[in-house]
Amino acid sequence: MIALTVSLQVVPGCRDDFLKAIEENAARSFGDEPGCRYFDVLCDLSDDHHFVFHEVYDDEAAVEAHRAAPHFKVWREAAAKYVVPGSQVNTLSRRLFHRS
Repeated sequence: MIALTVSLQVVPGCRDDFLKAIEENAARSFGDEPGCRYFDVLCDLSDDHHFVFHEVYDDEAAVEAHRAAPHFKVWREAAAKYVVPGSQVNTLSRRLFHRS
């Protein structure tokens, strides 16, 4: 399994609209991408403008399918107006352990 972690900051005053966009994107990810297994969004309690996405995919091909999905382009364009420029950091890693 492959984990994609995205850390970013949202422009002050845009959090609620950003959360709505996240919900729409997550619903489409699960519906349109059979390789998307897990999607979690965390908000920093000490700074509610800092978000971390943690997504888990079957393999690297599933991550590429995610990036190529039509809804992802819509998400990128919608999210761009909410994200502080230069704040986004993406990390791709192999998921070694999982406990449910």
